Parts: sequence; C-alpha cells; structure tokens
Amino acid sequence: MTITHLVIREISHRRLSFALSVAAVAAACACAAASLGLLRSFDLRTDTIVAQKEAQVKVQTDSLMEAYRRIGTKMGFNVLILPKEQNLADLYANDYAAHFMPESLVETLAASNIITIQHLLPTIQQKINWPERRRTIILVGTRGEVPLAFDAFPKKAMLEPVPAGKIVLGWELHNSMNLDVGDKVRLMGRPFEVMTCHPERGSKDDVTAWINLRQTQELLGKKGLINGIMALECNCAMGQIGKIREEIEKILPNTQVIEFATQALARAESRKKAADYAVEALENEKTNREKLRGEKKSFFSVLLPVVVMVCAVLAALLAFANVRERREEIGILAAVGWSGGRILMLIILRAFAAGIAGAVIGYAAGAVVAAAADRSMPIALLLQGKAVAAVLTGAPLLSIVASWLPALAAARQDPALVLRKE
Repeated sequence: MTITHLVIREISHRRLSFALSVAAVAAACACAAASLGLLRSFDLRTDTIVAQKEAQVKVQTDSLMEAYRRIGTKMGFNVLILPKEQNLADLYANDYAAHFMPESLVETLAASNIITIQHLLPTIQQKINWPERRRTIILVGTRGEVPLAFDAFPKKAMLEPVPAGKIVLGWELHNSMNLDVGDKVRLMGRPFEVMTCHPERGSKDDVTAWINLRQTQELLGKKGLINGIMALECNCAMGQIGKIREEIEKILPNTQVIEFATQALARAESRKKAADYAVEALENEKTNREKLRGEKKSFFSVLLPVVVMVCAVLAALLAFANVRERREEIGILAAVGWSGGRILMLIILRAFAAGIAGAVIGYAAGAVVAAAADRSMPIALLLQGKAVAAVLTGAPLLSIVASWLPALAAARQDPALVLRKE
C-alpha cells in the first residue's frame, strides 16, 4: 500500500480532523486574500477618484485661467514698441512718442513667426488742443488689431476698432462737456458722433479721445505713420522682457521695446496662481489617499501576522491530536518495517493536502469577502497570478511547518512501546 493511498484512507476515515486542519489554513488564507483584495480595491478607487479629481481640477483650472485671462485683458496692453530714436524720458514726460515709424512695420511683425507677443495694435497718440472745445486732450488713433500670420484662430480683440466718423471719449471729457452716446461733435473741423463714453478709470484715459487711425493720420498730417505698436506678452514669455526685445529687434531692427511692469507682473502672478491651484489640489488629494492607504496597510500588517500565528498554532495542535489518535497505526507501520522517514512523509503529505485545500477554499472566501465589501470591483481582479501563487505556496508551507514537530515525534516513536499492552 502506497503512502498516497494511506493518506487518502486516513483523510476519509478522520474527516472531522482533516476538515478542522483545512479550516485553520483556510482562515489564514482568507485573511490574506481579503487584505490584499481590500487594498487592491482601495487602489482602484483611488485611481478613479484621482482621475476624476484631475478632470474636475482641469475644468476648474481652465475656468480660473479664463477668468484671469479676462482680468489680464482688462488690464490692457503691457508691451509698447517705439521708434529707435525715441527718448524714453520725453515719452514719460509727454505721455506720447514724438517720433514716428511706418505703419507697415506692424504688418511685417504680424507676418513673422513671433511667439512672445500677441494682440498687435498700431496707434498714434498725440497731445493736442481741441480747438472747438478749448481743451487739451490726448488723441489716440486706432484701427483693428492685426492678427498673427500663424494664428489659425485669431483671439478676441482687446480693444475694439473705432469706425470712421465715430469718437470714443474718456470720463472727464464727456462728463465735463455733458456729452452722451449719439451726440454730435466737431474735432479739428471734422464731424464725429460719440460712440462710447468710458467710465472713470483714474488715469490719462479719462482725458483721451479715440478716433479712427486713418482720420487721425489725416488730421495730424502723418499719413502712413504711427508712433507706437501696442502688444500683449504671450504666456510663454511672461515677464521675460529681454527675450521679447531680442525677438522683436531681429524682426524690426529700428525699434525699441518697453514693458509696463505692473500689468505684466499682475498677469504673471494670476497665471501662476491658477497653475499652483491645480497642482496643490491634486497633491492634497493624492496625499490624503496615500495617508488612508498607509493606515489600512498598517492595520492589515498587524492583523495578518496575528491571524497566521493563531492558525499555525491551531494547525500544530490538530496535528498533535492526529498523531496521538494514530499511535497504534503508526506503531504497526513501524513494526512491519516502515522507516522513520516514510512515517514522517505520511504525516507531512496529509499536512500538505490540508494546506492545498485550505489555500483554495480560503483564497476564494477572502476574494468573495473583498468583492462584497466593494461591489464595484470584479472578483477576477483579485485572482492575480502573483497573489494566487503566493497563497498556494505559503499555505501548504504553513501547514507543513505546523505539523513538522508532531510528525517528527511520531517518526521517532518506539513501536514496542506503542504496541505494548498495559
């Protein structure tokens, strides 16, 4: 009779004892499988939550960026391109440039591949006497913004063009002269209709009148000329005035570039705040999820060894009980010539069978428990190769180790003492 046959016969004869041994191993395996499953479930939910948070933050960030963009647009242009010979001290003293350059330069700039600025607006700004009203004002001639050649989707204009025959007045001008939209006025002999009356801005805009660029050039005798090109820094070059100057001077060598630092800094800080908000929101979510996972992992790292130790002790006690019940059987086997090694193998094989059965039953039970705790997770995700292999290897090993001392004691028994009648 082979060892395998004897193991099968013994299991069928002592079913309760074997079932208890399987249950001890299965309990340890179920705890391990459930722990792994719950951690896996938490990781999957974390990935989903973080992905949703990323999408949510992206929407919020895009909205915030758009809001900051609109705020930045309201701040106005922050780059001014001037003729090379313009003295900046005179510019700041007079509020306008005294030197002029060809209007065609803005077309040259727009046709280039410049990426550091956008919203190109050629203008003439001049302090003049409004003879009909006996007022000194700043006259600004504007036209529509010139789109960049490579921009397939031109951006909305920061400053709407003023049609010919129309005039836009700053707050102090229309308020002091009791003018309103639709009123007729004359400027340097030309008739104009008030198109817009700006609210108070607290700057030189309050004493500024805007008219069409062509009419401004005709009134001032500067046909085809401008004294400035307004622009807005691109986000890619925010605050890098040196980079902007270098790029523009390569395209327009007879010009100089100045930056309105306050507006540029405010735009840069607003963009940075929006970007920082996105990073901080995601990092906080990830940190919280990692903290929760660490707490769960710490709990399982304490619970699992305790359960395994208890199950191992229980398996050892059951093995001792089994050996005690089989003393006469083992004594007979030794008397008929079975060596201690074969007897040891007989008990170890039974322990191995209990380990395999416990591993299968325990892992399945643990997977069911984990799936029940998180019904959104398919059980199939728990049946991962490495985890299954670890349990199928570890469970029989646990059973064998727990049964080793009882098996060793059985193999060393003296058959004469075992079979002696008392």
